[in-house]
Amino acid sequence: MNLSDLPADLLAERPHLFSAATVPIAAADLACMRELIAAIEAVIALPVWSEYLKLDKLGAGGTAAGVFMGYDFHLTAVGPQLIEINTNAGGGLLAAMQVGRSDVLAAYVAMFRAEHGARELQSVAIVDAQPEEQYLYPEFLAFQQLFAAHSIQSVVCSPDELLLCHGGLWCGESKIDLVYNRLTDFALDEPAHAALREAWLQGAVTLTPHPFVHVLYADKRNLIALSDAAVLEGLGVAAETRAILLAGIPRTEAVTAARAEDFWARRRQLFFKPAVGFGSRAAYRGDKLTKRVFEEIMAGDYVAQAFAPPSEIEVAMASGMTKLKADVRNYVYRGAVQLVAARLYQGQTTNFRTPGGGFAKVIEV
Repeated sequence: MNLSDLPADLLAERPHLFSAATVPIAAADLACMRELIAAIEAVIALPVWSEYLKLDKLGAGGTAAGVFMGYDFHLTAVGPQLIEINTNAGGGLLAAMQVGRSDVLAAYVAMFRAEHGARELQSVAIVDAQPEEQYLYPEFLAFQQLFAAHSIQSVVCSPDELLLCHGGLWCGESKIDLVYNRLTDFALDEPAHAALREAWLQGAVTLTPHPFVHVLYADKRNLIALSDAAVLEGLGVAAETRAILLAGIPRTEAVTAARAEDFWARRRQLFFKPAVGFGSRAAYRGDKLTKRVFEEIMAGDYVAQAFAPPSEIEVAMASGMTKLKADVRNYVYRGAVQLVAARLYQGQTTNFRTPGGGFAKVIEV
């Protein structure tokens, strides 16, 4: 599979989805990112982590580990800094197709089969709200091609097309074994997602990623604990693991209105993010804040993270050389890094609107 297999008109409508640039990353930085990911996985595997998050109050869980965990980094003068963790990180398949990694494509198929356990995986539903309107809709079509090449039937659908009946989850006449969940309602609380949530709770379908995975990994409030030496020590995290976490995760704090004066005074050194946000929505660099937006942040559910500036690379454009910022994403399954890709952009956050930007190939140097 390669990008030429995708509809040309859809790619033409997304001219900044891929960058022709290549991002060099030092072998030591790649190793440092893997080490930090392993450290986080070690903490999350501790029974005390689930107790700390009060997961016992959330109800039944699921056995799926969660496909396409995304660990996003900025490469800084003090080494890679983890910006956030995402449970349904998009672009993993497109990035693998961009660089022609057939081994990664095979690993992705094996990953979905592993999520379904010992049972044969015969049918997959790729589910998102209004999928044809999503910017990464070409990736949904690519997944259909990938599954078909491995004798797995698949459909792309919205959650309101799903029906729970006869002990299973159905989309039209197709009984679904596994739902690849691309929804950003991470808790599946919206009424339109009731059938999917109930099917997951009843064990009528394999759901990946599911709400527990998001709570365990991707709620940005988790970074508060993971970057706090006292909390980590209280959880019984080994000293060596604590050192790795504290070196690689920018200090993250809960935003409260009672500390508004303190946050305003330090705003230029901070980046503010919604605790349960996604895709850089409503995220702000502190040095760009207006007083009005700051007051909205104080009234919302936010975290403040020590600002870790992204690295920059020079990209050749028709008009000459230009500098673009780089986010580096590790696509991870069960703690193992499957692929590393970069996203190039201008502005405060990644946006797929920058000429010369988009997903970019990473090479080790």
